[in-house]
Amino acid sequence: MPIQKVLIVDDSKTELMFLTDLLQKNGMQVRTAENAEDAFKRLAEEKPDLILMDVVMPGQNGFQLTRAISRDPLYADVPIIMCTSKNQETDRVWGMRQGARAYITKPVDAAELKATINALS
Repeated sequence: MPIQKVLIVDDSKTELMFLTDLLQKNGMQVRTAENAEDAFKRLAEEKPDLILMDVVMPGQNGFQLTRAISRDPLYADVPIIMCTSKNQETDRVWGMRQGARAYITKPVDAAELKATINALS
């Protein structure tokens, strides 16, 4: 199934604008959230086809939020791509253990993100 609706969870306005622009140019509908609380509100409003998840955020971090979403029966089938500046191998492994399907480091390479999304559709 092609990915149409994407939820981006990131506390950086710059990152949200960059990723939103990139995904919209590829014909996707984008919704954004700046923290875990916002993310759950957006999920309740409309289930996305994909979630792009930052790690370093105020309150609940992206690892915790990924774990919560991927263990929720309502959203367990929604693929999550970690999109973060944390570029250590241990971070990548931990992110995947929390339920992420892919792990991309910032600054995000447009071609890499597109290829990763295509691989998940």
